[in-house]
Amino acid sequence: MNNKKFLIHIEIADKTYPLWIFRDEEERTRKAAKQIKALLEQYRTKYPVSSNDNPKYAEGNRDWLAMAALQLSIRSLEMEERNDTTPFVEKIQQMTNLLEAYLEEQK
Repeated sequence: MNNKKFLIHIEIADKTYPLWIFRDEEERTRKAAKQIKALLEQYRTKYPVSSNDNPKYAEGNRDWLAMAALQLSIRSLEMEERNDTTPFVEKIQQMTNLLEAYLEEQK
């Protein structure tokens, strides 16, 4: 892994953020920014802000970002739950113990 970081610029909610990242994090970081941008567009379309509001949609952006963060966090938790192998490992350990006990009895 290259230990040197380099600068990229990510745009989220009409603001550009400079980020120092490792080369192997670039693709994931850019994909994450695209996901956020897509979610914000969905919320902007579904819940538009009145034209009387701030042209940068400051209040809307805050609400849309909050909902996007919540949605992405829910997805992350769902993925963690799906990838939790603990119940399987416990069941395999139970079966191993039963098999070992049976084999001991057969000696």
